[in-house]
Amino acid sequence: MYAVVEIAGRQYKVAANDRVNIPLTGEQPGTKLSFERVLLVGDEKKVTVGNPTVSGARVQATILEHGREDKVIVFKKKKRKGYRVTKGHRQGYTRVEINGIAV
Repeated sequence: MYAVVEIAGRQYKVAANDRVNIPLTGEQPGTKLSFERVLLVGDEKKVTVGNPTVSGARVQATILEHGREDKVIVFKKKKRKGYRVTKGHRQGYTRVEINGIAV
């Protein structure tokens, strides 16, 4: 069984025992989360599409850890002006493990 769930404005296709990186949350590792904005639920035989969400569907997850993505380099330059700026950014994430999908 799999589901498409909306978390912080992004959509993720998840199944049981998947590990997914979601935008950073303020919760501690080991905390149980429940996502109720389930847009689609499906298995081998049947697919249920929500309008906009599937009523009664829920995805349970456990927070594993917090981390930061690889550095993204931002380089700006204006030719013939001597202007060069280099900046870097590392986006924070929360890794969660999907425990189950309840319909």
